Parts: sequence; structure tokens; C-alpha cells
Amino acid sequence: MSWLRRKDPQLIAVRRAARVTLVACVGFYVCRYLLDAPAMAPYALFGAVALGALSQIPGTPKRRAATLLGVLPVAWVLVSLGTLLSVSNVAAAAGMFLFGFVVSYVGVGGPRLSGLAAGMQLLYILPCFPPYDPGALPSRLAGVTCAILLLAAAEMLLWPDPAPVPYKHKLADAIAGLADCLAAVADSWADGSKTRLAELLPEATDRADALRPSRLPPLERPASAGRRDRALSSAAGTARLLLGRAVDLFFTEERGSVTLPAATNLVRRTADCTAAAAAWLRGQGPLPDTDQVVAALGEFRVARMNTDPNGMDPDRLRLGALALALGEWTKSLIVAIRLSDGERPAHVEPTGAFWYAYTSTPKLYWHRLRENLTPRSVAFQGALRLAAALAVARLLAGELDLSHGFWVLLTILTVLRTSAAETRSALRPALIGTVAGSLVAAALLVLGVHPTVYALVLPVVMLVGFAAGPLLGLGWSQALFTLVITLVFAQVTPVDWRLAEARVLDVLVGAAIGVLIGLFAWPRGGGGELHRATGTFIAASAGVIRETVGVMADGLAPGPAQPRARLAGQLADASFALYQSERHSAAVVDWQATLLAGHHVVRGAEALLRSCPAGGLLPCVGPLTSTAADVAGRYDRAAEGLLQHRRTPVEPAPAAVQWPTDLGQDLYIIADLRAWLDGLRADIGRIAGLPEPGDELRRRVERVADGAT
Repeated sequence: MSWLRRKDPQLIAVRRAARVTLVACVGFYVCRYLLDAPAMAPYALFGAVALGALSQIPGTPKRRAATLLGVLPVAWVLVSLGTLLSVSNVAAAAGMFLFGFVVSYVGVGGPRLSGLAAGMQLLYILPCFPPYDPGALPSRLAGVTCAILLLAAAEMLLWPDPAPVPYKHKLADAIAGLADCLAAVADSWADGSKTRLAELLPEATDRADALRPSRLPPLERPASAGRRDRALSSAAGTARLLLGRAVDLFFTEERGSVTLPAATNLVRRTADCTAAAAAWLRGQGPLPDTDQVVAALGEFRVARMNTDPNGMDPDRLRLGALALALGEWTKSLIVAIRLSDGERPAHVEPTGAFWYAYTSTPKLYWHRLRENLTPRSVAFQGALRLAAALAVARLLAGELDLSHGFWVLLTILTVLRTSAAETRSALRPALIGTVAGSLVAAALLVLGVHPTVYALVLPVVMLVGFAAGPLLGLGWSQALFTLVITLVFAQVTPVDWRLAEARVLDVLVGAAIGVLIGLFAWPRGGGGELHRATGTFIAASAGVIRETVGVMADGLAPGPAQPRARLAGQLADASFALYQSERHSAAVVDWQATLLAGHHVVRGAEALLRSCPAGGLLPCVGPLTSTAADVAGRYDRAAEGLLQHRRTPVEPAPAAVQWPTDLGQDLYIIADLRAWLDGLRADIGRIAGLPEPGDELRRRVERVADGAT
């Protein structure tokens, strides 16, 4: 028990194995022995295995049960189509390719759909093999229905898993830490001591890191296409961005800064707003609104209007520009949190970061499916790779007349990974486990054990087998699952030791197909696509920089740069999520910093275009254009390095630019643009030469501690 507790502290794997075993055995025994329905029994058992063992359904026990009931009609469709298309090998293989792709690809809609994919594939695979028997369809549907209904009841009643910590609570912790840091920034401007901020930042950074997709289990990420998850994900990204800007304020000299009292008030009000947001996320307060931060932003702008900046050193305006950006992003944070509660505020622009606020849930899912329908999407690549492997396997199994050919396809579901290297690493334990299990199974069949023994041993072997995968690895899982299959078929049809031989042959064929498809279809997986996706995102971000400055300085009409960069960012994020699930050697690129560099461009441009007039900076077009060209050029060169898989060297600081000091209120807008561009120049300089996982924010926090000391 002590070993088990170390491997599985909450016994989640054991609970799940027990539920699936009980449901599968009850369904199988009732159908096989009580109802004497041998056509129904395998579907009662494999239906429970498909949706209980092969599927990973997120959420609380009640929500998992609701999900199982919701997919019951889909299960009927897949079993029916598999039964009807088994009329010929070509029809079954074509159906396998089509449904294999669709079932896998719709997983791009979120963890709930992707978690069901492998199990739903099995519901088509099982009936698509001979014999062609449409008359058995009612029995098959009854068996699957029995399995799903029993599994849904078991999720709620039998050893339910402890509910995971809600993502909203983790977000609340991060935002509460951010609120404390913002309050400490305001206090440091009032009393001159930055010690408290240095003490708070490490814990706040830990809480912000806990929101990274790479630090969360796939099933707990807010990654669905719905409004709520999109808003929660946006709020998490904004919170981390705000924390980084709080660090920027630490290193900004406040003495002599223009409008320091107004900036202090603005930062203190943002701290109050973020604290209120954290309280609501914990269920301890009302839903926050943007009124307070909007009022503080208005007061800050009035203070700037009442202060003539002519003749002042431009660096004295930097602190106010950073504080203004902080306030704008705080407003975006509050809007995202309100959207996560289902609100559709009237003041949100339908083309900006919150475009999804006005879109229905079905349209949002359709949008997610459509935007990933490209060969450069890792979701598309993965679905096409799996569909091709399953279709080829189904065709070969039929043409070679392999007995129990569905084991070939089941092997592919087990060993095929996102890259060729990952597939090869899974192959060895799968083959060793299968051979070992087959030898034991053959020995049992040769000894001629009484069928009653099979019925008694099956639950024990099934329980240990389903728990072995998470606890002991793929080899043990395959060995014990081979025994489970043998014990099941020994109770349905007469079998001999050649069943074990057929199992080994089918697994070898499935493994060979999986390896070959993995070699020819995007063999580098997420790592290969990540360079291209991030390079495209950074290049698109360079276009946003040029377009934003062109709009504000020259009065040009906004173009497609922002929507293009936003889509590129989504594809890059998806590639990085896949990359995190694979094993890699130490990277020479800080992928986290690379993605943040792109997202900072898009988010900052949106805030600037909302708050600053277009075409009002013609007298300063020269310095602004040259500075934007320098920053955008750095992004272009970084993008080229990513696309060519080479390290981008850290570039030296640019030559000093002579900024005007006699443009009146326009100097404040110029300061806002300069703060944005300077921040981007620093962001893009942090991506090169840092090992993965790069933690640029944590390194800056350590500098804060050194500075406070």
C-alpha cells in the first residue's frame, strides 16, 4: 500500500480500474450467462473498456456521467455504421479513414472531445470486421447501451474520484498574488521601499506559472472552443502579462516622473480591481465590473491633460505610460472574467481580442474546426496520421484474412504517437508485454482450464491490467490486456492456443503499420511543427508592429495584420501544447518567451489602437517609424532563425533616437508607443540561447530581489 500510495496518492488509477472492471464484468456476465446473448456480451464489455479505460473524460463525477450519456447517440451511430460497412473490406477501410479522421479531428474542440477520441474509435473498429451480420445490430446496440448506462451510474456511485482543484481557483490564486504585487508597487512609490514587492514576487510567479498549459494536465486546461474557456484562458494570459509589467515598473525610476500621484492612484485602483476579481473567482464576492478601473483611467488621462509635458525629458513620461498600459490590461482582465460568467457586454469590440463574446457556442466550435483545417495544424496532422494508419490496417487485416484483425487496429491506437521517435519508444514495451501475455495465455489454453475458471479469473486480471498502465507502464498493460482478451473470447467461442499466436501476429502487423505511417507522416511531431508555427507567429507580429505605428503616425487604415497574427498565435500555442507532451532534448530556444513576445505585440497593439487617435503623430513620424522598423526587424530576423532551425543571436541595443520635446499632449501618446516598443525589443531579445523550459519572468524576479537588497 505504501508503494501504491507513492505512485497514486489519491488512488485515482485504482478507483477507475475498479469501476471499469465492475461495469465490464457485470455487463458481460449478464449478457453472456443470464440473457444467453453471445452477440451482446462483447459489446457490453468493450463498450465499458472503450469509454472507461481508453477514454479520458475531464470534470467532476457528475459531469463525466453527463458526458457519457451525451455521447450515447454517437456510439449508436458508430456501431451501426461499422456493422453496415463490414460488408466489404474496401467499404470498411474507407469508413475507417473517414470516421477515424473525424473522431480524432473534432478533439480540437477541447479536452472533453479529445479525451473521448480513442474510445469512440474502438466503437467503430469492433463491428467493422466480419462476419457481416446486420441482424445482430440490435444486440450490439443493446450491449453498448448497457455498458454506457452502467458506466455513467458507476462514475457517480462507485468510488468517485476526488474532484480536481477547479481552474478558476488556480486563476484566483494567481490574480490575488498579482493584486498584492500591484499594491506593493503603489506603496513603493509612496514610501520609496521596494522590499515588500521583492518578497511577494516569487510566490506570485509560482502561482502564475501554475496557469501555464504546460504545467496543467491536458484534461484540466481551459482549451475548449466555448466562450467560458476562451475567456478563462485570456484572463490567465493577461494576469501573467500584468505580473511581468509589474516587474517592469520595479525597474523604472519613479523620481521625477510626470503625473506620479495619478499613476500611483491608477496602480492602486488596479490592485483593488484584481483583488475583487480573485474574490469572485473563489466565490467570495460579487462579479467585478470595469467601472472602477475605467474611472481610474479617466482620472489618469485628465491628470496628463492638465500637465504640460513640453520641454521635459521623454524618459520622465515612461512610468506613466507603463501605468496606463497596466490599467488597460487590467480592464481586459475584468472583461475576460465577466465573459467567463456568461456576460456579453455591449462595449466589447466584435473584432478585437474578445470577438467570441458575441458568437454562439456552435459557431465557436465550427470556427475552431475551420481554422485548424490546414496541413500546418498539429490537430489536422495528428488526425490524418491516425486515420491513414487505421485505414491501412483495416484493409490489410481484411486482405490477409487475419483472425481477430481488430487487434491490429487496437495496437495502432495504443502505440501510435505524435512523432516517429515517440512511436518507436512505445513499441518495445508494447511488443514485449504482448509476447509475455500471449505466452501465459497459450499456457492456459493448452492446459485446458475449465471455462468457469476463466469467468472467475477475468475480474482479477482485468482490475490489475487496467491499473497497471498508469502505475507500471505500457508493457505490463499490454501483457495483462492480452490475458483479458483471451479470457473473454474463451467464454464466447471455442478457442485453442492459436488465439495467443494470432494475438502476437496482429500486434506485430499493427506495430509495423504504426511505425511506417509515423515515419512518413510528419515524423517530427510537435517539435518539427513548433519551429515553423512560432516563426510564422513572430513574422506576423512584425507586421502588427509596422501596421500599428502606421495607423497611429500616418493615419493608415487598419489592415489584416492583427487577425492574421491572432490566428498564427493560436496555431503556435497548439503546437507548443503538443510539444510539451513529447520528450525532447534541451532546447536552444525559450519557447515560453517566444510565444509571449508574439502575444505581447497583439495585446499591446489592441490597447493602443483603442486608446490613441489614428494619424495624430505626423510630426513624429520619422523617429516612430525608425524605432518600429528596428523592433519589427528584430522580430523578422528572429522569425527567420526559427524557420531555419538556427539560433538567433542577441542583438545589440539600437542607436539613440532624438525624440521631440515640443509636441504638447502628443508627447504622452508617443511615450505610450515607446513603452510598448521598448518592451517588445526586450521581449524578442529573451528568446535566444535559453534552455527549455525557459523561465524569463522568474529570472527577472530574481533580479528584483537583488535590486531590493
